[in-house]
Amino acid sequence: MSASEDLYAVADFCLIPMGLPEASVAKYIATCQQVLEKSGLQYKMHGYGTNLEGPWSDVSKAIHDCHKAVHVQGAPRIATDIRIGTRTDRVATANVNDDKVRRVEEILNAEKEKTS
Repeated sequence: MSASEDLYAVADFCLIPMGLPEASVAKYIATCQQVLEKSGLQYKMHGYGTNLEGPWSDVSKAIHDCHKAVHVQGAPRIATDIRIGTRTDRVATANVNDDKVRRVEEILNAEKEKTS
């Protein structure tokens, strides 16, 4: 990997709008998901966050853009937890998260077959 190449990043982030009059944050999270759709990156929402993957700079920009959009929507504060992983030992492909889940499922299925 050369110094000019962007790292391929797999992120899990949880954006938390704060200081709101209502308890539900669903409409703010929906806005963030619309931002991610426009980004063109691979993403998948789950119960407590979103998996996002692509070039590091694009992933960072998408999270930044989510913050901006949610602030525009009226959230005075936002806290975001982010975990980002990268690797250089193999070529990154789209859907890294799906590949990780599939590999764990293969191991679990093989273990079930051994005990059956």
